[in-house]
Amino acid sequence: MSTEFEAVIGLEVHVQLATETKIFCACPAKPTRGTSVSEVKPNAFLCPICAGHPGTLPVLNRKVVELAAKAGLALSCSVREESRFDRKNYFYADLPKGYQITQYTLPICEWGTLSFETQRGNKSVRIRRIHLEEDAGKSIHEGDSTLVNLNRAGVPLIELVTEPDFRHPDEAADYLRELHAIVTSLGVSDGNLQEGNFRCDSNVSVRLQGTEKFGTRVEIKNVNSFRFVEKAIEYEIARQVEVIKAGGKVVQETRTFDSDRGVTLSMRTKEEAEDYRYFPDPDLVAVRISRDELAKWRSEIPELPQAKRKRYQSDWGLSLYDASLIVSQPVFSSLFEECLARVSSKEQAVAKSIANILTGEVAKRLNEDSSLGLSQGLRADHLVDLARLARDQVISSAGLKQALNVAWKTGESIATIVEIHGLKQVSDLTTLEPVVDQVLTEFASQFEEFKSGKEKVIGFLVGQIMKRSGGKANPVLLQQLIRKRVNP
Repeated sequence: MSTEFEAVIGLEVHVQLATETKIFCACPAKPTRGTSVSEVKPNAFLCPICAGHPGTLPVLNRKVVELAAKAGLALSCSVREESRFDRKNYFYADLPKGYQITQYTLPICEWGTLSFETQRGNKSVRIRRIHLEEDAGKSIHEGDSTLVNLNRAGVPLIELVTEPDFRHPDEAADYLRELHAIVTSLGVSDGNLQEGNFRCDSNVSVRLQGTEKFGTRVEIKNVNSFRFVEKAIEYEIARQVEVIKAGGKVVQETRTFDSDRGVTLSMRTKEEAEDYRYFPDPDLVAVRISRDELAKWRSEIPELPQAKRKRYQSDWGLSLYDASLIVSQPVFSSLFEECLARVSSKEQAVAKSIANILTGEVAKRLNEDSSLGLSQGLRADHLVDLARLARDQVISSAGLKQALNVAWKTGESIATIVEIHGLKQVSDLTTLEPVVDQVLTEFASQFEEFKSGKEKVIGFLVGQIMKRSGGKANPVLLQQLIRKRVNP
């Protein structure tokens, strides 16, 4: 961006709450575990209430109040003892009632903050409000036709609205990652980006450096990827600067982001609050939270991601990168905590190895096969035992992967797997030294290259010895034996 201009960015994040049923009826709010939203038959999760039939009355799902309040408490918000629902009126094909039930004048939470790390250091962003609302359905455009799927209509959401405190696109992405880690660690949301559980609207304007007056705001709607939010904001800032420099004026509008082309595209002119004709919903009573309920929910707030990352670094020697990866996945964090309960404070190396297994091989396997689950056989004792065997050089990295794969499928103990499959490394000198001498004689020219200073050749020599040992030789010990032959 030109140094003449400064970006002003605010975010509105829609987070689907992790309830089994919708906000105002008993229809399922999400598919069964292991099933994608896209795999559910269109309009299967539907009843007269969420379809907006005349004469039906909404009944509030109390669980959504608890989850919204917990999100607010974790973000240092003030949680109202009394909040109310309003009707936001607009016409669109996937909004069956012709209005959305939301909270406008009295949201459940207000004025919180979220601090997070950026490449420029720590940043704190003000959260103006968190309010409850129902989701709309989904329109599918096919040629000249539009199909409507109302499975998502009535799914419970919270919308978190920040002040315009961001100045750089990467700060927005960092904020979203931290917020996502918080709501998933609380169990407030499943946080599945692909399923639309966590979607972001970005409000972007630019102004001359040093000025206080905001520029004309443009909203970028419904981006569900941290990286794409950053890219969309980057493009929009550049677009607005170009418009102003060319003597034009930025139009207040709503735009969408085309991720394939990396551009934002105009959708419609931006509506103002008065265009929605908000008024209190006459079918719903006020939402009241007792002080005892609030105290109970506050006591149930777990250790938050930022504190957990710091503990993993200070107490267990993890890098910020590994700590962040583990914390960003609640299932990883939960399993890692189980592992730490089996490890002494003197075993930092074991804790680091467990972290490496989780963020490396386990993450890779889950990415390759989304149907896999950590509950299918892999346990904390498996990871601890593998890490200790690797530390003691009893098994190689290849042996570790093989043992992990078997444990995941069968649930057998690591000791049994290593024994049955013969995965122990050979570290016996009387067995290895003759093989080392044989290979160094057979590949004398390569050995001479290594002796002359070509370090990379040692990998080739170790590989040849490993072949002759059936992959069971201790590679660390092999390197030591080869070097000993150079400097006896």
